[in-house]
Amino acid sequence: MNKRNYQKELDQILTENQKEEKIPVLLLHSCCAPCSSYVLEYLSEYFSITVFYYNPNIYPEEEYYKRVKEQQHFIEQLPVKHPISFLEGEFHPEEYYEAVKGLEKEPEGGKRCRVCFSLRLRRAAEEAKKIGADCMTTTLTISPLKNAEVLNEVGEQISRELGVTWLPSDFKKKNGYKRSVELSAEYGMYRQNYCGCVFSKREREENQ
Repeated sequence: MNKRNYQKELDQILTENQKEEKIPVLLLHSCCAPCSSYVLEYLSEYFSITVFYYNPNIYPEEEYYKRVKEQQHFIEQLPVKHPISFLEGEFHPEEYYEAVKGLEKEPEGGKRCRVCFSLRLRRAAEEAKKIGADCMTTTLTISPLKNAEVLNEVGEQISRELGVTWLPSDFKKKNGYKRSVELSAEYGMYRQNYCGCVFSKREREENQ
């Protein structure tokens, strides 16, 4: 079975939208400002975007609010062709801990991460449906530490269940991650050194 090329699929969708002169509304789940930087620069050429910040996995609380502020600040600064709005989800860390109960010792990138993706993307899909977005996706596929295949699989499954259109992506392609690092430096962004949850923080500290 051939491995899917999510970037190629996205390119085809963007080309079709341009042919039809469509500017669809995209709900973009964002994990943090640095990861969203390239994605917003890229997709704001083709979509009117609502950035949905829903990340109950982030630890500690002050880290969560630091990331929210950075996300809002970046959106305000970025020059774009089509509008970008910001929407913050609820921050209830207990929902995350309940979801990953029993998976605390899983390695980073394992079963616990998949459950975390599901939790966040389901909430994003609900919000996409609520605001009447034409499609949804996530910035998470830009990270070299995240499996784009798993993220797209989870996103597609949830979108089907809730009747939302999933936009395939692998934002690491086209030097997306490299560009996000450049944009982070250009805008003087706070760039965290761990994914977000207490488990990734511990793993990073142990490795250091």
